[in-house]
Amino acid sequence: MKFIFPQNYKFKNKIFGTIDYSTLIINLLIYIFTYFIINLIFKKIQIKIFVFIIICFPIFLFSVVGFSHENIFLFFKYFFCYIKNKKIYLYM
Repeated sequence: MKFIFPQNYKFKNKIFGTIDYSTLIINLLIYIFTYFIINLIFKKIQIKIFVFIIICFPIFLFSVVGFSHENIFLFFKYFFCYIKNKKIYLYM
């Protein structure tokens, strides 16, 4: 069986078909960082779990849904470039 892919088709490797690998690595780094900060600040396990979910769940949702399935790394790159120089118009 032979498949023909158009030239403008972008094939991206994704884990479980939803999240890019670079986005997954960035998410894991953020989750590990927040885990260590939360362990330093709070003592009770219930508070640790609650704060971790409150902080990390929106990041997870943003990385899964995103802005038209844009890579989260590229989104933050464009976002910080815009904040740095607001005279540049950003077209997405």
